[in-house]
Amino acid sequence: MRDFQDRYQVYFQETEAFLQTLFTDKQPYDRLQKAMRYSLLGGGKRIRPVLTLAFCDLLRGSRKLALPLACALELVHTYSLIHDDLPCMDDDNLRRGRPTCHVVFGEAVAVLAGDALLTEAFGLIAAAPELSGEQKAEAAAVLAGAAGGNGMVAGQILDVEKLAAGRQELTFLYGLKTGMLLKAAAELGCIAAGGDGEARKCASDYAAHLGLAFQVRDDMLDVTANEQELGKPVGSDRAMDKYTFVDLIGLDACGALVEEETKRAKLALAGFQNSHFLCRLADSLADRRK
Repeated sequence: MRDFQDRYQVYFQETEAFLQTLFTDKQPYDRLQKAMRYSLLGGGKRIRPVLTLAFCDLLRGSRKLALPLACALELVHTYSLIHDDLPCMDDDNLRRGRPTCHVVFGEAVAVLAGDALLTEAFGLIAAAPELSGEQKAEAAAVLAGAAGGNGMVAGQILDVEKLAAGRQELTFLYGLKTGMLLKAAAELGCIAAGGDGEARKCASDYAAHLGLAFQVRDDMLDVTANEQELGKPVGSDRAMDKYTFVDLIGLDACGALVEEETKRAKLALAGFQNSHFLCRLADSLADRRK
């Protein structure tokens, strides 16, 4: 357990140190940069960059090469949270125990902060040192595919328009909205390490199962957690009349599904040596309280 926590902290601290260097120039539009940094540095578990760095390590690559890719993904994730919280979307006033970006800076600045973070992510990839042009192009393609109109944003429109009601539809939605960025995180680590197609397929499978387990656990926490624990409003899914796995199969069956998907995630790593950290990560996310 201690080894897992220590290693997680190494990945976490490397990510935080890199993110702290971003958007610090003194500019006449520094209110935009303040909004970007407010959300980017506002806490969180950094699961996605941790996944990128862990898969790079698993394939014996250099984390120095993977770090810009990991942080580019975190910029995209942060943009998605800013926009997700807007009044026109989920209309949340609390994120990670703090007022959301639009509450602090206003809606217009929040929208622009999200836009800027999304764009700057691809700048980080383009400027990543020591990666080949082919690796950069592949990384950009993976991130664009995961975040765009056939990825996370597609999942968001299904969610906003309440187009998922059955189990198959809800699984599809979660695979887009949550799973795609997690799959990208795993693949980016493989790309930085020069992993082959088979390694990327196994990494993607692991992340897909991890993503479904993560989102079903989120559904459970929206019912069972309290606001102080979760750091954001609870009961919001029900308040917005959104259909979740808790509605579909109940809490007990949700717990069993989280356990099953976590097992499947770990089985996807069976062909790798030294996958203990990633297996333990899957277990820790399945048991999380926030």
